[in-house]
Amino acid sequence: MEDKGRILAQAERLHVFFRGAGAEPVQTAILQPAETLLDLYGEEIRARAYVTSDALRGEQMLRPDFTVPVVQMHMDSAADPARYTYCGEVFRRQERDPSRPNEYIQVGYELFGGESPAEADAEVFALFSEALSPLDLRAATGDIGLILAAVDGLSASDKRKAALRRHVWRPRRFRALLERFAGRMPLPESRKRLLAEIEAHGVEAVLKAAAPEIGLRSRADVACRLHALVQDAAEPPVSTGETELLEDLLSIRETSVNALAHLRDIAVDLRTIGPAVDRMQARLDALEGQGIDVDLLDFEASYGRTTMEYYDGFVFGFYAEGQPGLPPVATGGRYDALTRILGRGREVPAVGGVVRPELVLSLTEALA
Repeated sequence: MEDKGRILAQAERLHVFFRGAGAEPVQTAILQPAETLLDLYGEEIRARAYVTSDALRGEQMLRPDFTVPVVQMHMDSAADPARYTYCGEVFRRQERDPSRPNEYIQVGYELFGGESPAEADAEVFALFSEALSPLDLRAATGDIGLILAAVDGLSASDKRKAALRRHVWRPRRFRALLERFAGRMPLPESRKRLLAEIEAHGVEAVLKAAAPEIGLRSRADVACRLHALVQDAAEPPVSTGETELLEDLLSIRETSVNALAHLRDIAVDLRTIGPAVDRMQARLDALEGQGIDVDLLDFEASYGRTTMEYYDGFVFGFYAEGQPGLPPVATGGRYDALTRILGRGREVPAVGGVVRPELVLSLTEALA
């Protein structure tokens, strides 16, 4: 890692830039309540966060990022619109690649409220583009909202659509579920045997013959799950046409203007994505108004599906060309749903991003 003093100096330069754009500087505690993050992400967050405990406060986590605590702060106390910037350390466990840092500095910018989400998306993207312009980075963009809207348009039960929505950020699991729901993948033999037993003897008889109740799941929980499996097995497969439309959408990787035309073609048959496509058009118009050349701006429909799960709309990242092993220099996106969760039902439009100053510093020095 670069010398920490020089990284902090670079971080402060970025922090000053965001303050100059009208953002109020804020800070959050390094130790965050684990309960909030566990509620949002489930137990999987433990694999990438440092967890400790306190006799009075219970489980705590070293701050894995700033967005969640900043959203919590805003939803608890602030009025809209608001712009915030922050600068400080975040901590991520690294169990597979020892060369990746487990502690680094983040500088961020978050925008809450406003009358036009498209204008806000464009403002935040253009701000990061300006801050990083000396580095000649490649910008990638996507839109998680398009995928969520496409899932909502499938002829499938609410439970199946909820499962797909839950795994949008786990592409392999999402693909496996889609294959199964489309009837392309046979049921596992163990599932077939279980369903046959239920059909022959009923759920209660299968439960009675099962092992003793062990662990946190009650017999009622298991019975509910067995009934859900029976209902799922009786559901017809998602149609070939709908499956192919969703796969076509997920495969889009073109310039933004061409991607928009492609999406309009898909929307003819998958109408639920129409509003999301219109929002993309409005965002591209707003980006042009910010001086961004959208004819050269890349769009990947699946971009952002392996990052934190709070993004639910526009997503973006900036990358150093010719250095594929380097993490993104900056990432960001829209996370309206997160404000609803942390705001206990009150939702406000929200978009923001973070930049890693140690990468900015190393790339700047390489160009010198």
